[in-house]
Amino acid sequence: MRRIARPLTGTALAVAVAALAAAPAYGDEGTGRLELSPAGVVPGDEVTVRTAACGAAGTATGDAGAVGAGLFPLAPDGGRFEVPPSAQPGTYEIVATCTYGGRRVTGDLVVTLTGTHTGQPMYPRGSVKTGVGGALGPDPVQTAAGVAALAVAAAGGTWLLHRRARGDGI
Repeated sequence: MRRIARPLTGTALAVAVAALAAAPAYGDEGTGRLELSPAGVVPGDEVTVRTAACGAAGTATGDAGAVGAGLFPLAPDGGRFEVPPSAQPGTYEIVATCTYGGRRVTGDLVVTLTGTHTGQPMYPRGSVKTGVGGALGPDPVQTAAGVAALAVAAAGGTWLLHRRARGDGI
């Protein structure tokens, strides 16, 4: 019986040590998460990210690729990224990896289509593509030729209508 008990005890002890070594060691629950402000956004908003998980002077690389924003630097005083205008509604996991130690911390970002945009207002730019040229178009010679053609057509139409009204026929 002793021959079986010792190997089983040794195996159980090894499994327990491995589980403790693999488990994250949190000094306090607040340091193991990313703090996202605001946590609920609309596409186009800017998000501020902070964490104490990397230490007081630690830096990290943030990854907001899940929402389509890519990588961003995370300094001890925080970091920022912009939610792309093409972001779809949903909950996205934002990840940061500490530069020293490789600790990985996460936070959840909720994107909705309703709500208030907290960033700078966006104004439309550019022209509308309608397939019709502008009033003066890119070439003034073509514009002048078009106006001349319309004038000749109007004069010819007026002359024909006047002739018909007199009874001269066409």
